[in-house]
Amino acid sequence: MDQYEPDRPTAAQAAALRRSLRNGRAAMNRRSLLRASAGGALAAGGLGALSACGIPAAGQTKGGTSAQDHSKVEKTVNFSNWTEYIDLDDGGKHHPTLDTFRRRTGIQVKYTEDINDNSEFFAKVKPQLAAGQDTGRDIIVVTDWLAARLIRLGWVQKLDASNLPNAYTNLSPQFRDPDWDPGRAYSYPWQGISTVIAYNKKALDGVEVKSVSDLLDNPKLKGRVGFLSEMRDSMGMTLLDMGKDPANFTGDDYDAAIARLQKAVDKGQIRRFTGNDYTSDLTKGDLAACVAWAGDVVQLKSDSPDVDFVIPDSGYMTSTDNMLIPNKARHKTNAERLMDFYYEPAQAAALAAYINYVTPVDGVKPYLAKIDKDAADNPLIVPDKAMQAKSHAFRSLSQKEETAYEAQFAKLTGA
Repeated sequence: MDQYEPDRPTAAQAAALRRSLRNGRAAMNRRSLLRASAGGALAAGGLGALSACGIPAAGQTKGGTSAQDHSKVEKTVNFSNWTEYIDLDDGGKHHPTLDTFRRRTGIQVKYTEDINDNSEFFAKVKPQLAAGQDTGRDIIVVTDWLAARLIRLGWVQKLDASNLPNAYTNLSPQFRDPDWDPGRAYSYPWQGISTVIAYNKKALDGVEVKSVSDLLDNPKLKGRVGFLSEMRDSMGMTLLDMGKDPANFTGDDYDAAIARLQKAVDKGQIRRFTGNDYTSDLTKGDLAACVAWAGDVVQLKSDSPDVDFVIPDSGYMTSTDNMLIPNKARHKTNAERLMDFYYEPAQAAALAAYINYVTPVDGVKPYLAKIDKDAADNPLIVPDKAMQAKSHAFRSLSQKEETAYEAQFAKLTGA
């Protein structure tokens, strides 16, 4: 086979991909929610075949390859991002924050919305990165699991901290030290993504829901509970409820969490595993409560007085979309200046006011309050310290773990 082409994904990986494309985050636009998270998406990009095809396995290499930096003479930066993931003016043609950056620095930003799915994008840039070639991009935005893969492959550049004073100072503590990029040497978050419990007050009719245990064990909710079809979200929330840390769990812990969910499936407690199509069921009351993505809840709460959310005492799951600079990028310094620009609280506030995701920037609340007080007071957009302390991330998985865990989850959900 060609050196850089992946083998076909395993059955478990293919099932995970189908879940994401059918009804997971890959099936959504940016404003209604997200894109594929976790193992299913990377499966299509060749998770299982990297080593076999001559690409170094994750964890074997680290550190990127720089190129001559043309930032001083070429006042430009090429920025690839997801669709509908940045502020727009009323005319829908200009991005006010990018215009501010250009006026201040003289650097033109070529902004391209060419990322629709992590695996699709990985497949697009992999041949160039593997061959040590410039991708034509100075900044890319990918989800944490793919960011981890790119860092471990040595395909992104180490950041120059001297060009990132705002980012270093203002990065929220909850995002500072992921296990896949300790100290944020290679990446900075663009936005955070939280998984919580949402409920319909009218459908609950007085039943109290405060935890995943309530979802799984209260017979009054039988057949009216939803979990997410994304493995890391549903399994992470279940592990937390069982007193286990999703950032540091064992295979036995995972097996026990699968068994706990399987029991609820077998007795008909869980109505179904869904992507963001749970939103209509929750609004109508067909689902009384469910594991949900915070980006959906922000919108649902604004449209329906019956919808609300709870953060379990055991905690909640958070992932991130992250800015990275690929190897051989021509404008590294310009890219770092743009990354740092979005860590100015005023710019972060303008972004958060428009897209309503979790801002990774400390000190943003008073700036956001001047634009949208409701958004500033919303802990799903600006988590307070107590909520930040309850945030947990799913640990990085080895190839063997990825295959085994996705297979177990696929069997559980019937994918």
